[in-house]
Amino acid sequence: LDCWGYRHEPLCPELYFKNLSKRNKQIMEKNGNNRKLRVCVATCNRADYSKLAPIMFGIKTEPEFFELDVVVLGSHLIDDYGNTYRMIEQDDFDINTRLHTIVRGEDEAAMVESVGLALVKLPDVLNRLKPDIMIVHGDRFDALALATSAALMNIRILHIEGGEVSGTIDDSIRHAITKLAHYHVCCTRSAEQHLISMCEDHDRILLAGCPSYDKLLSAKNKDYMSIIRMWLGDDVKSKDYIVALQHPVTTDIKHSIKMFELTLDALISFNKRTLVLFPNIDAGSKEMVRVMRKKGIEHHPNFRAVKHVPFDQFIQLVAHAGCMIGNSSCGVREVGAFGTPVINLGTRQIGRETGENVLHVRDADTQDKILQALHLQFGKQYPCSKIYGDGNAVPRILKFLKSIDLQEPLQKKFCFPPVKENISQDIDHILETLSALAVDLGGTNLRVAIVSMKGEIVKKYTQFNPKTYEERINLILQMCVEAAAEAVKLNCRILGVGISTGGRVNPREGIVLHSTKLIQEWNSVDLRTPLSDTLHLPVWVDNDGNCAALAERKFGQGKGLENFVTLITGTGIGGGIIHQHELIHGSSFCAAELGHLVVSLDGPDCSCGSHGCIEAYASGMALQREAKKLHDEDLLLVEGMSVPKDEAVGALHLIQAAKLGNAKAQSILRTAGTALGLGVVNILHTMNPSLVILSGVLASHYIHIVKDIIRQQALSSVQDVDVVVSDLVDPALLGAASMVLDYTTRRIY
Repeated sequence: LDCWGYRHEPLCPELYFKNLSKRNKQIMEKNGNNRKLRVCVATCNRADYSKLAPIMFGIKTEPEFFELDVVVLGSHLIDDYGNTYRMIEQDDFDINTRLHTIVRGEDEAAMVESVGLALVKLPDVLNRLKPDIMIVHGDRFDALALATSAALMNIRILHIEGGEVSGTIDDSIRHAITKLAHYHVCCTRSAEQHLISMCEDHDRILLAGCPSYDKLLSAKNKDYMSIIRMWLGDDVKSKDYIVALQHPVTTDIKHSIKMFELTLDALISFNKRTLVLFPNIDAGSKEMVRVMRKKGIEHHPNFRAVKHVPFDQFIQLVAHAGCMIGNSSCGVREVGAFGTPVINLGTRQIGRETGENVLHVRDADTQDKILQALHLQFGKQYPCSKIYGDGNAVPRILKFLKSIDLQEPLQKKFCFPPVKENISQDIDHILETLSALAVDLGGTNLRVAIVSMKGEIVKKYTQFNPKTYEERINLILQMCVEAAAEAVKLNCRILGVGISTGGRVNPREGIVLHSTKLIQEWNSVDLRTPLSDTLHLPVWVDNDGNCAALAERKFGQGKGLENFVTLITGTGIGGGIIHQHELIHGSSFCAAELGHLVVSLDGPDCSCGSHGCIEAYASGMALQREAKKLHDEDLLLVEGMSVPKDEAVGALHLIQAAKLGNAKAQSILRTAGTALGLGVVNILHTMNPSLVILSGVLASHYIHIVKDIIRQQALSSVQDVDVVVSDLVDPALLGAASMVLDYTTRRIY
């Protein structure tokens, strides 16, 4: 496509880099095989260093390709902000240049003067270092000075986190740096689209994810209690404290200071141990510090006020906090990786993409609104959000750096759209890329599928279901990991994992309480934790009958209906009930055990231990039992039929015999259909749904008998309720996927 059209590669960086790898060799030869890429990384504060450090470590591990120069300026070198340049030295990086660029002051003019001072000092540094490329992060006024200097001195610029929207002056600075930068590394698909909309060359945009996520997604497993005790005291427990980080909003300093006062008042009233970090160096920060001291925060027994926390320790603190509050980008970005509840205050991050863990308080006249938000959020646990990265950003960025051709013209080319064309994002493409991993745990087979938002099964994997717990759980993990890796190649963004299994399930905890006899060693099994820990994705689990109902609600004949019932006719008989658009689980997660409705007091034995259940008459196991009896008595086979010696007699043989005129087989099927029909009549009289959907391999063989029984036995008031055969091919897999697709794409604004 042309440079304005939507292209697939950046949405799937692994495929993109396969195409780049061939080009890289040619570029290396063109640049000179012994010529290393000289990279200058400039860092201005503790926040941007947390994003740049993973890239710096990556560059350092490949000395055959790169030379690294580190320039430190801005608030890193100010004592009031913790002299945070020391953490760069502790990470064993050689700081090539230190530039004191901050002009002290408490108004907007001080920021302008700081930019001017940096512009005066930077040319000498860049003339001395002569980097091939400068890496600049984010949206700070210091970064604008860096980008301006490099652009005017014909130094290529790689901008990290361009294209994002927050809602303050930071947007203007960030987009200004984008216009100066030659290459872009963005974190989200929306940011990529914003860059394209800003006429940036698509070939020079990499959708990599946030570099800090490379650490975040594996950080929570480390020892953390010693860190919590060090910063908050020995008596503090995990999930029982708050982290507060609030900065001034330079476009409305007075209001942001007032909101900071209200935040502190609310935190004092909430009465939980709180770690308060000092604000950044923007105009208004000194006034915010005065507010802290006026309220005695530094000496309050519930508060710990600090200037700086090393990033590795900070992420442990927010990962195990009961809540984070403030207006830092960290709250709406990085903290989502842990599912920690966040309260985002004011307008500083108003345009950011956020996970479900973020609750916004846009404005507050009193502390009550903030206090209510604390009561709503504190102590909750949300699913892990991977909006801003999947943990593989740095390898992608390093490959991207290697692909830069220094012989290409330095002058940027902007990709302007055709004036008369109405360019819009392709909704079909978005729906195709948002996907779920669906797992169906059957009595015989274990199936895993990648399912798109539109209900299409992109790829399916099937293996025999092992008999023991350990083999089964290992196989599930293995198949899901392989499917998740394959999803990247197929351009599918996996939002979570849904599992459909037989038996009684606690969906709130993701635990199989006890299963059917077909699935052995599967009682009191926690499926959510091992899968979530392995894949870093949210996981949902439910009974296969419930999943079939969910599949019909989202993709099938129940779509848009307020009340309907699904009956599965397979190896066993199951079902699901949708009432007022919601799935009914029951007080002990036992609702919709429709296969065990009793239709005869002296009927055949059922696997549940009772007699005369629908399942004892109409399930695949029941028909197999009757087929074997007939076969043993030489009454099953009729002309045109045969059963190979190595093939077990089953329900399908009984159905075939009935179709060929076997009166005994026809009678058995009629009895089975009658039992099922009586069960449906009971459902109509109990639930009064607007539709009954028969699902499973036997549904089409029962539909006519069931309708006849309804006409004969049901009250006239429910005889008009329609009974239909499901047209879904894999309801268990689609239902498992729908749990993911419904929940993770639900947003409340």
